[in-house]
Amino acid sequence: MSLVHWAILSPFLMAIFIPFFRKYLRGIHTGWFVLILPIVLFSYFFPFMKDTMNGNPIIHTAEWMPSIGVNFTAYIDGLGLLFALLITGIGALVVLYSIYYLSKEKESLHNFYVYLLCFMGAMLGVVLSDNVIVLYTFWELTSLSSFLLIGYWHNREKSRYGAQKSMLITVFGGLAMLAGFVLLSIMTHTFSIREMIAQVDTLPSNPLFIPAMLLILLGAFTKSAQFPFHIWLPDAMEAPTPVSAYLHSATMVKAGIYLVARLSPIFAGSSEWFWIISTFGIVTLFWGSFSAVKQTDLKGILAFSTVSQLGMIMSLLGIGSAALHYGSNNNIYLAAIVAAIFHLINHATFKGSLFMVVGIIDHETGTRDIRKLGGLMTVMPISFTLAAIGAFSMAGLPPFNGFLSKEAFFTALVNATTLDVFNMETFGVLFPIIGWVASVFTFIYSMILVFKTFTGKAQFDKLDKKPHEAPIGMLISPIILASLVIIFGIFSNILAPSVIEPAVASILPSLLDGGSNYHIHFEYFHGWNAPLFMSIGVIVLGTLMFLTLANWTGIYNVFSKRLTLNNLYDKGLVTMERSASKLNGFYMTGVIRDYLVIMFAFFILAIGSSLIIKNGFAFDITHVAPVRLFEAVLAFVLVGGVATTIFAKSRLTAIIALGAVGYSVSLFFVLFRAPDLALTQLVIETVSVALFLLCFYHLPKLQKKEKPMRFRLTNLIISLGVGTIVTLLAISANSTRLIDSISSYFVENSYKEGGGTNIVNVILVDFRGFDTLFEITVLGIAALGIFTMIKLRLTRRKEG
Repeated sequence: MSLVHWAILSPFLMAIFIPFFRKYLRGIHTGWFVLILPIVLFSYFFPFMKDTMNGNPIIHTAEWMPSIGVNFTAYIDGLGLLFALLITGIGALVVLYSIYYLSKEKESLHNFYVYLLCFMGAMLGVVLSDNVIVLYTFWELTSLSSFLLIGYWHNREKSRYGAQKSMLITVFGGLAMLAGFVLLSIMTHTFSIREMIAQVDTLPSNPLFIPAMLLILLGAFTKSAQFPFHIWLPDAMEAPTPVSAYLHSATMVKAGIYLVARLSPIFAGSSEWFWIISTFGIVTLFWGSFSAVKQTDLKGILAFSTVSQLGMIMSLLGIGSAALHYGSNNNIYLAAIVAAIFHLINHATFKGSLFMVVGIIDHETGTRDIRKLGGLMTVMPISFTLAAIGAFSMAGLPPFNGFLSKEAFFTALVNATTLDVFNMETFGVLFPIIGWVASVFTFIYSMILVFKTFTGKAQFDKLDKKPHEAPIGMLISPIILASLVIIFGIFSNILAPSVIEPAVASILPSLLDGGSNYHIHFEYFHGWNAPLFMSIGVIVLGTLMFLTLANWTGIYNVFSKRLTLNNLYDKGLVTMERSASKLNGFYMTGVIRDYLVIMFAFFILAIGSSLIIKNGFAFDITHVAPVRLFEAVLAFVLVGGVATTIFAKSRLTAIIALGAVGYSVSLFFVLFRAPDLALTQLVIETVSVALFLLCFYHLPKLQKKEKPMRFRLTNLIISLGVGTIVTLLAISANSTRLIDSISSYFVENSYKEGGGTNIVNVILVDFRGFDTLFEITVLGIAALGIFTMIKLRLTRRKEG
């Protein structure tokens, strides 16, 4: 494996060692040890920017399962590098923040950092994997690690509920995405994203194209909290604030954004892709911003604001997908992709700092309820400044970076109305209207976040703690992020050639040759145009609505709580649990016979229907050796021994008949020239018969039943069915010779490869060495389990 592979896997390796190093870190916060890794990784990935700017992606492949085309191919281009820098850079700041946020005396820090590192490694794997199966593996690891992080305070019911909710929704989407990947691989005969993109001209005509698109988008929408799957994100706010700042502003929720951007070269030329992403994105933008205004919890406001901002980025990717339809000459539509990438960066900076500031408020006051807060500006001036910078950027005010990307968003919406494809000339007018209304609500909740918390009448008597400014260590990370908000706002063009252009070139490789023929330049003033008037309108109307909140917020009471998506989720979960309980009660009877009936019935239906549908039965005796008289007599003895064992009226007769069955089998092995198996069978049968005879005295006598055995038609059908199916399957398997027998390979290579003349021994020890080892391991585990149960039983008897 290359150094890039080790960089991706390094968080997992460090996570393994944290529990072992814990005892050596006494008195030292575990975070200081963990902080080294993201700083090193950021420093490692940063120099790759020179390659991506020149259109030279870095590719390293480590073989994993080459026979089926599943290899760990690390692929670093402009888009992957952007996300890698966000993951490691924001990750370093989050770890630094967590050192001061989480107490080493009160928290299980080793658990926290193990989960956090696993998440960091999983996210790096997602954004730097070219193989879709490897990508999916890391994708589900993000769901698992985020489940553990959200439920970190597992003693809280809300934390457990939020963790379960996020897991169920995102894993459901992940499984759908896997199905989409499989369909893509069937169409392209590859698991490589680059090779799939190379075949893009032939894919739209394939009947699997649309199903694959829908399944993949389901995975992207659930992960990036698009409406109506957004309901998991607000409940995930029960996680510690460092988790919220990392997962829900810069990394996990943007995994779906990354997936849509990465697969745009495959799907973006279709109208279905355009309408689905644009519509879901713009609806999510509106609903998230509208819902954020009514929240009273600061993290609740940020949760719904994240939903709205993700919808904004998603809608831009949808609108920008029209560029593939128009071609490279239409830079108007490429601008939407540029706006999406720029706002993705901006959102990570201002939302990360806002989450950290909210964590500081919670940490220093004991509450996040804005109804109890107010007047904190005088006692927490630095936090107020940081909150104002982040919130004003989120609201789209100059000179912060959010203003530039919001202007680019408005420009993309206005330009969308001029599209003469996908029926945009009729429905396109709705995009700027909905986007503008959503931006008004974005302005309102941004103002609520700042002024309801830091200004107004102080209510310190309602707080659990006496408020004061946070220690400098907790302020460093949000200060850095807030500084980037200002720097990227004033000097935004430093990002254009180094980060944004290579990322855009990655999303639209067929239009941009390494980004060389499309150059980006940001300006605050483009003249008195529609986007500028839209921004002015947002500020004016947003200010008026913020000042008159009490007069119109009653509209939120119109919606019944019974009609919410959360209520639908809860009711659906309860219904599924009840249905599952009833189903379990139906077949989990505690009677072995019922279990055998179910298993054998399924076996008969599955194998029997397959033989019929696939016309799989075959009968060919041309290669079958003739049955000799001795073999026929031996088979008769074998069948007679089995029947005698079943119907014997005494234990001794049954034991003798059972021994006759085993010895008959060993004679068959002798006839078929398998002396090792014959010897093994003879030893086992001898020991078994001896053990039965030793226990004979203690076995109860066979007694005739007071009532005769009742005839069961089900038993007859099941037994005849299983016997028939197994017989037909054995005949068909023996009669069908698709490939040469593997026995010739063992005959030719046992001595040469294994160094033994006994073919059976070489197979068991060399060719199937791991199989044999695991069989021995299983037997050892079973023996330990039996020994433990015996010891426990003896202990209980003594205690009794």
